[in-house]
Amino acid sequence: MSSDSPTVSTRSASADSFPPQIKYIISNEACERFSFYGMRSILTLYIAKHLGQGSSKASEVVHLFVFGVYFMPLFGAWLSDRVLGRYKTILFISLFYCLGHGVLAMADLVQTQENKLWLLYAGLALISFGGGGIKPCVSAFVGDQFHAGQGHLLQRAYGLFYWSINFGSFFSFLVIPRVAKDYGYGWAFGVPGLFMALATFLFWMGRKHYIHVPPAGPKGGSFWEMLWYALTHSAGRRQGSGFWSACENRYSFEQVHAAKAVTKVAGVFALIPFFWALWDQSSTTWVLQGDKMTPYIFSEGILGFPIVGPVLRFIIGDRIGAEQMQSMNALLVMLMVPIFTYVLFPVTEKSGLRVTTLRRMGAGLFLTAISFLMVSVIDQRVAGGEKLSVLWQTLPYIVLTAGEVLVSNTGLEFAFREAPASMRSTMMSFWLLTTALGNLAIAKVFGLNVKERLADGNEVLHVSGPAFFNLCAAMLFVVAIGFVFVALRYQYRDSSKPASKPATH
Repeated sequence: MSSDSPTVSTRSASADSFPPQIKYIISNEACERFSFYGMRSILTLYIAKHLGQGSSKASEVVHLFVFGVYFMPLFGAWLSDRVLGRYKTILFISLFYCLGHGVLAMADLVQTQENKLWLLYAGLALISFGGGGIKPCVSAFVGDQFHAGQGHLLQRAYGLFYWSINFGSFFSFLVIPRVAKDYGYGWAFGVPGLFMALATFLFWMGRKHYIHVPPAGPKGGSFWEMLWYALTHSAGRRQGSGFWSACENRYSFEQVHAAKAVTKVAGVFALIPFFWALWDQSSTTWVLQGDKMTPYIFSEGILGFPIVGPVLRFIIGDRIGAEQMQSMNALLVMLMVPIFTYVLFPVTEKSGLRVTTLRRMGAGLFLTAISFLMVSVIDQRVAGGEKLSVLWQTLPYIVLTAGEVLVSNTGLEFAFREAPASMRSTMMSFWLLTTALGNLAIAKVFGLNVKERLADGNEVLHVSGPAFFNLCAAMLFVVAIGFVFVALRYQYRDSSKPASKPATH
């Protein structure tokens, strides 16, 4: 798909089938996601209860960690697009990722709480660097493996890529909380580290089959270099010619055109952080809510059933708790992605309704807001003293996941399709930056929300419970309405036509 001069794989793929090297990337992604979400599944309650930091502090730390993970793609994109290329960047930074998991596993071995916290923060910092650094590279590397005649396979490819993410995370959400309960947090953080090592090895195995798009090099004109030049040479702009016109004196027309394309998409992405500020609470406020609910205990009839019973006991145990409920999201994504991709979207297209990528994303924003209204109702009932099963969270999870598929999966496709070949990792990093900004904002909210920390470790909050969830929902409803207007005005890039320099008179 690249207009660069890639190093072509020795294997060829037909126009209607995936390139054979895709299996290495997909398997790497599944294992890497198992490692990341396995660690993250137990992180909130580990900090809040095991380390005694309280629910708001735990939520703040987790969201700041996620901010780091999704901010580092800016560095990873620069390193891959300008210096090492995507393959070497992924392989090199994955080693830091593995090291971070190792440090995190060691945190539970030390005696003092202060040292536990220092090792926790060090491990999370390394995982932020590793996990965040490879993010824009892996998703863009998938697109690099497709030739010009395979553009129609991109939506299916990113659907499979997204499906593999949730395949790995689904089992991690089920298994790792069980490991923590039965063997302690040292093993619970160590097992994800082993899976990250496996992910790195699987990616390395495909090294002879990949299509490699070479980096542009230090003189290639990175987006940030051009942005700095445009900001510091504003006097060189022609009157009425636009922000980037000053760059035309130094950079090629194609480079300036690519920077304009990135800016255009970044304007659309400006509203997406509000989505992630809500969605990522499924690993914090939703888990903390589930911890106040009644775990679902499997009946003896289910546990005594041949094959099914022993498998459940081995993987999950005899119950589903708050941490394991996070697997509901991953399971639903694996079910919804094929249904949306192969049934819902084709049916709507055949009916004459043109469902563009931005229209899908707008619908996803509305659904996410609705899911928080549902969580608010549950929280109100729990606060009123009702003993609700944690399975009640299934209903908002269904709506939240439908919104996620429409926003996140579609956003990956949109970012790649609208990106010039020379700035695909940069474009992906902007997409991932929306998650960083959303988590930074909500972390700040949790930090400011604590009115008083009591001696018993409990907290008095400014806004809590149903009121907090309702506030989140109202905010996203307003954002979704704004996004609709943005989507209606957006002009999509025609990737089949090369950028042409306008005629001068």
